[in-house]
Amino acid sequence: MENRIAELRKEKKMTQQALGDELNVSRQTIISLENGKYNPSLTLAHNIAKIFECSIEDLFLFDD
Repeated sequence: MENRIAELRKEKKMTQQALGDELNVSRQTIISLENGKYNPSLTLAHNIAKIFECSIEDLFLFDD
């Protein structure tokens, strides 16, 4: 599943470490999310969307 995490994180001038710290996950988790190698739980997806002030649908690009 593709996502816009890296794009939105860079717009906020936030490091992977800072985003991980805010979400209470490791930097490696953020890297995996950005590379599409890890699909987050609904709770984590919701928390990421809250940080970037967008909906989950705007953050994650779902395939049909």
